[in-house]
Amino acid sequence: MRTLVIDIGTSGLRAAVITDDATVTGLHHEEFAPSTPSPGLVEFDAEAMWDAVLRVATAAMAGAEVDAVGITNQRASTVGWRRSTGRPVGPAIGWQDLRTVGECIMARINHGLALAPNQSATKIAWMLANHLTDDAARADHDLMFGTVDTWITWKLSGGRAHVTDHTNAAVTGLTVADGTAWNPAVLTALGLHAHQLPSIVPTAGHSADAVALPGAPPVMALAGDQQASLVGQGCITPGKAKITFGTGGMFDMYVGPEAPANARRSDGGTFPIVAFSDTTERHYGVEAIMLSAGTNVEWLRDDMGLISSAEESDAVAASVATTDGVAYVPALLGLGTPHWDYGARGALFGITRGTTRAHIVRAVLEGVAHRGVDLVEAAEQDTGITVATLHIDGGMSRNATFVQALADASGRPVTVSPVTEATTLGAGLLAGTAAGQWPSLADACARTAGFRTVHPLGEPGVPRQQWAEAVSRSRGWIPDLSSLDF
Repeated sequence: MRTLVIDIGTSGLRAAVITDDATVTGLHHEEFAPSTPSPGLVEFDAEAMWDAVLRVATAAMAGAEVDAVGITNQRASTVGWRRSTGRPVGPAIGWQDLRTVGECIMARINHGLALAPNQSATKIAWMLANHLTDDAARADHDLMFGTVDTWITWKLSGGRAHVTDHTNAAVTGLTVADGTAWNPAVLTALGLHAHQLPSIVPTAGHSADAVALPGAPPVMALAGDQQASLVGQGCITPGKAKITFGTGGMFDMYVGPEAPANARRSDGGTFPIVAFSDTTERHYGVEAIMLSAGTNVEWLRDDMGLISSAEESDAVAASVATTDGVAYVPALLGLGTPHWDYGARGALFGITRGTTRAHIVRAVLEGVAHRGVDLVEAAEQDTGITVATLHIDGGMSRNATFVQALADASGRPVTVSPVTEATTLGAGLLAGTAAGQWPSLADACARTAGFRTVHPLGEPGVPRQQWAEAVSRSRGWIPDLSSLDF
């Protein structure tokens, strides 16, 4: 059997075919970066996205039929369109967009709702308020809203399926705590309409037929990108966890089938998520967020000129044994879990006349590693579950100095995914299992190979206690932003 995966990220999209031995083949990729018409605004052309998806999907199939389709996507980015025309009502709003900060604050004050601007809830409300003329137009049954998985599935199905899955729905800010249904209280508070929202279906299971593709293969999985990565790295038993070190860093841990009591941020700064679901059961997890990870390496390259490429950071950092006491806090966009301080800023401590370029580059890599450990410790605090081995993917997982720093700072083995973007593999495993390509998800995950494990070799260059002090000094740098709480 062959499963086609469509993987729609924040800055690009790809399609590939997953074979019976869980190998990713026929990968085709296109850049698709969002636009930023002004500071804080992040938009994209949903029609252009669909055109690009169709191109890469057709190329990946290479004239041969596939037995199933899996879709994985950037979460919470939001599209609005008309059923009658299939045309968007305006630019789609990316998950990083901050135009609804004010709406989130007012939702908390007026309705006691804990919403964040990176969720879909206030994005849909903004679209209704700014693209429609009056209340009657805003309630029109011809209007449809959804996340990227919803939009692409609707287009693939020729307008027959208006759906999303539990993993995507539960991070919109619009569902009840377990992610199974839209929350009427939130819809009423924001002036949204249930008839304009998609049906919520299992992550793994038949949700549509992709009539836009040759052979009209069934769409057998929809999954948010971080949850797909969790599955792609085999983290489907309690305590297994991964971090994707991309532009930012996303930690996800599988917890089990017990639904969370609420959808709010926990004391340790993590959020409950739906890890995945099938037609019989839902599985849950927790998520922690690092606002900037690879962004810090880009800063070294593009703004500071200390390295000529991201890859060079490995060799430069490895040219010195330690940072010689230099600590770097990667808070270029503030601090996420566990602090949630948007006013924190990046900081270098311990610089002396003897500090070199290599010390600073190494300090940046070690700082991102320490932030990764912060996420792990927050999740362990919130769940009471110990993470014995940490699984990682993303661009920084190819940096040997960084991976060793992560193992040393965490004091635990780090297993590196053989696939840089494990999202594609995870979506394929979910869809293939649902289609009968493998007898179970556990069997599918067991087919994957090529993982390598890096063991801690000693203590971190900057001790964890000193790291905590550096973080505390970076916090509250912009008090007005530090006061924001979503």
